[in-house]
Amino acid sequence: MELPTPEDLRERRNAVGLTQSALAERADVSQPLIARVENDDVDPRLSTLRRIVEALDEAEGEVVRAADLMHEDVVHVSPDDSVTDAVELMDEEAYSQLPVIQNGVPVGSISQSDVIHAGENVGELPVAEVMSESFPTVSADATVDEIRNLLDHYKAVIVTEGGEAAGIITEADIASHLS
Repeated sequence: MELPTPEDLRERRNAVGLTQSALAERADVSQPLIARVENDDVDPRLSTLRRIVEALDEAEGEVVRAADLMHEDVVHVSPDDSVTDAVELMDEEAYSQLPVIQNGVPVGSISQSDVIHAGENVGELPVAEVMSESFPTVSADATVDEIRNLLDHYKAVIVTEGGEAAGIITEADIASHLS
């Protein structure tokens, strides 16, 4: 068993959003002991270290990640599809915007607003000529807080694995998870 360093423990605690006091309570130790362990001022017993690590493991299990929220079926269009096809798909699916994906990789987005602002007679144009920037991408282990921050500025977030789209998350997904 490889023992975590004081820095490892501090990083894990911060990553799950626990204070030293909250971690101490979960691990059934004192807050000053947590502080001393994280500052490398004391060498804790193995049993104490195990309780701290188990408390962190348990807390990490409570963190909501992108993989927990995402829809794996990413309804999308390709850059070569016609704008008419994109509009029809948005209507069918009752979406106001769609990701544009080429060979599995997010390359842009198209919205009803993009189509309206493109002017008249754009139906036969390829999506590539009307699309906007791509939605931001995150990994499957991104936290709900990271995703929420992105959704303050974008309509959706694409979850990628190996650079390819693996899922999509919108504000509605976060709202339904919280309710």
